[in-house]
Amino acid sequence: MIVPASLAFALPALLLAGAAAGFAGGLFGIGGGFVVVPALMLLLPLLGVAPDQTAHVAVGTSLASIIFTSIRSTTSHARRGAVDFGLLKGWAIWVVLGTGVGTIFADLVSGALLALIFGTGVLSFAVYFLLPARQGEPLFAALPSGLPRAGIASALGVFSTLLGIGGGTLTTLTMTVCGTPIHRAIGTAAGMGAVIAIPATMGFILIGLDESGLGWGALGFVHLPAAIVLIATSVLVAPLGVAAAHTLSPAILRRVFGLYLTFIGVLMIAKF
Repeated sequence: MIVPASLAFALPALLLAGAAAGFAGGLFGIGGGFVVVPALMLLLPLLGVAPDQTAHVAVGTSLASIIFTSIRSTTSHARRGAVDFGLLKGWAIWVVLGTGVGTIFADLVSGALLALIFGTGVLSFAVYFLLPARQGEPLFAALPSGLPRAGIASALGVFSTLLGIGGGTLTTLTMTVCGTPIHRAIGTAAGMGAVIAIPATMGFILIGLDESGLGWGALGFVHLPAAIVLIATSVLVAPLGVAAAHTLSPAILRRVFGLYLTFIGVLMIAKF
């Protein structure tokens, strides 16, 4: 049972996490999962979630909040002409297929393994943004077409679902290494969040319906009260992150993002 002191601590912490996720979502084009999942890992036990269910509920709840953060960030980036809607439409079906595969796999792995996958994935993403030799230098001239592009989109869906993120980081990384300017990559990546998070959230609800120890107010692996609190502040703050992104140089954006990913990756691996 939740004691008042625990709830009094969890509520402002969730509000703060939502605000941080919204700002990061606007700044980096991410859904905010890299902020929300670690925060939920710490706070969900205060809301009655069993320790062995924490990772799954954290991922599912993060995905639910990403839907709204992503939409808010995308509209703000679109006003600045920084969203490639053609790319989003072309990738949508393959990304959705990938989220289905990721959801099935998430139901088969332990919470500890999810945390390890999350941390390892984040650290691998940090490398590109921190390598001085690659500052502003793309690895490829353009995004691939045909089956390779479909494969990339599906992989985005799989790994984003497993990590509880909106795919913004993976999309930004993919587009950047293929020559897309980072500001346009970030704007387009923001839109990828909703494409991934909507089907992934539905999947986490379904696979968690028969589970126990999920805490009060949970719908499957989505903790609705926590999601509502996160959404409340994230959608308000997201436009501030968008404004900040368009005032910073590409080099600074890369460096700050890389340092942040390193910190989060180490934190999550330490929980394994």
